[in-house]
Amino acid sequence: MYLDLLTRIKNAQQAKKKLTKVPFSKMDMAVAEVLLQQGYLLAVAKKGRMPKRIMEIKLKYDPTTGEGAIHGMKFLSKPSRRLYTGYRDLRKIRQGYGTAVLSTPGGIMISKDARKKKMGGQLLFEIW
Repeated sequence: MYLDLLTRIKNAQQAKKKLTKVPFSKMDMAVAEVLLQQGYLLAVAKKGRMPKRIMEIKLKYDPTTGEGAIHGMKFLSKPSRRLYTGYRDLRKIRQGYGTAVLSTPGGIMISKDARKKKMGGQLLFEIW
């Protein structure tokens, strides 16, 4: 599930690793591709064959300071509590410096795209 993926990325970044490997799932791949498009990751690749398929994720750091691209994240939906929202209720995260990720009928997307396509859905997490 995406919670494990994000926790592994956060921990690898804090340990200054260049890449991390996580078990493959379609939802995790979709979340990783959204993070790649938003500039939080350098590369995402699917490796191996079933049943031991994995994803290799290259982490992104600032070349001058060495600081990671991900400064923080907040999990909104959890297995015990799902949080849903309509497209009209989507607002800016961290005054526009953050991104909210949703699971919509059109797939995993950021709040900005969901608002343009007029799609609501399950709020997964915020990242900045």
